[in-house]
Amino acid sequence: MIKMAWPYFMDCDRFFVSVEEGCYDPIGKYTDASLTEMPDMLLTALEFRHHSYLEMTKLLKQTASVCADISTLYTIGRSYEGKDLHVIEFSDNPGQHEILEPEFKYIANMHGNEALGRELLIYLAQYLCSEYLSGNQRIQTLINNTRIHLFPSMNPDGYEIASEEGPGYNGWATGRSNLQSIDLNRNFPDLTSQFYRERRKRGGRIDHIPIPRSYWNGKVTPETRAVIKWMKKIPFVLSASFHGGDLVASYPFDASRLPGEDKYFSPTPDDQMFKLLAKTYADAHPVMSDTLKERCGGTFAEEGGIVNGAQWYSFTGGMQDFNYLHTNCFEITLEVGCEKYPADEDLQTAWQQNKEALLTYMEMVHRGIKGIVMDERGKGIKGARIKVRGIRHDILSVANGEYWRLLPPGTHYVCAYARGHMRVLKKIYLPVKMEGAGHVDFVLRRLQPDIETEPSEEDMDEIDLLDHLERTEGRYENEDDEYSTSQGEKPWWWSFFATLGQNSPDWLLINM
Repeated sequence: MIKMAWPYFMDCDRFFVSVEEGCYDPIGKYTDASLTEMPDMLLTALEFRHHSYLEMTKLLKQTASVCADISTLYTIGRSYEGKDLHVIEFSDNPGQHEILEPEFKYIANMHGNEALGRELLIYLAQYLCSEYLSGNQRIQTLINNTRIHLFPSMNPDGYEIASEEGPGYNGWATGRSNLQSIDLNRNFPDLTSQFYRERRKRGGRIDHIPIPRSYWNGKVTPETRAVIKWMKKIPFVLSASFHGGDLVASYPFDASRLPGEDKYFSPTPDDQMFKLLAKTYADAHPVMSDTLKERCGGTFAEEGGIVNGAQWYSFTGGMQDFNYLHTNCFEITLEVGCEKYPADEDLQTAWQQNKEALLTYMEMVHRGIKGIVMDERGKGIKGARIKVRGIRHDILSVANGEYWRLLPPGTHYVCAYARGHMRVLKKIYLPVKMEGAGHVDFVLRRLQPDIETEPSEEDMDEIDLLDHLERTEGRYENEDDEYSTSQGEKPWWWSFFATLGQNSPDWLLINM
């Protein structure tokens, strides 16, 4: 008998005809023929108990079946043991990105023994489905204008280990990591340390930082790799990750800006916006916002239930820092309970405490501004930089020239720039009680014919080279220092004289 090793089980159906010939499927125990036989029944009552991987899968498939017009279930990869990593999506056009409709995600259970967030997202999926069908106007508005992705279990292998202990388990290690004994929230590329090195350099790259090649030489879990590819495929705008062990909304950076200082306030350039996001969730949670110190999470009561990650405790390789420094997405971390694995009888109370906060936070994806960056012919420009005066963090336009820029209320000066085009600067005002994101388009006049260039391999992530998921990495020059220019190119201010034609003051370029 020939025994095939992982991962060849994925091809068992193709290459083997029977168990006797040596085919081994490590996830066979998690499959069930009944998964394909889902009754089209309205999900009117939530079952407040913990769900196994099989039970979770059945519920998600049933929900997607009942709400097939607004929901779809898909997988982004597999865990180390081979379990599908399921994501359920809600949208009025499921499976498709729509122009200027923001993408939102919730991720839970990246630490397998932190189970409450996993159950909250299972309940949230059923709630969105049933409330939409029953005519809840708020839920219908949210789903019709947002593409929502719920990822209940990033670490299903770790959860199965933790669940063997049962509800009420208060340990901090068993089931926390994946089956490779790797903490998934320490397994992402450490771009924060690079940010601290580059921020003081003239023209240093401090946003959309490429993944270092050296990262792939270490142990990258299949769960982490799947999430990174997912982030690069979908232009997420806002996100939150669920954890357990305390009650607080934590915002980046998670890594301290002072080496050796474990508890040091380390804000991002978007600190005001991140505080607003964290406070939005905390304020909508009746216990997290409570000023009483003698409670779960009371340590953070004076701060309104929010904390800067590095000021709480510092670590590198976290997911929320990676979101901010590698993509356009803003992510915070939600510690939703002092019990990592609460008892079944506590789940209904936890759902009631978090339900409004879950919805209110999702609605925050419609804050700030959105629009399309295009040339004078109306063609969208991908990779254009959206700069906000006073905030050293740019957002890049995606396919079709779309962009979304989360911003707090107030007056902002926003500039759009793309290589080979004039800059356009606009002054915008966002009132405190503004409903929905402001629509601000930018039309950039072309200065010269487009020059097709390919990014060098030095500027590209290995995952880009292997999977061709992102073709713009390193394509656009950094504009952090607006007074610096590349050798041999005209400075940025030259565009203001370009309209003079033959009367342009060429003598200004003599020493350039």
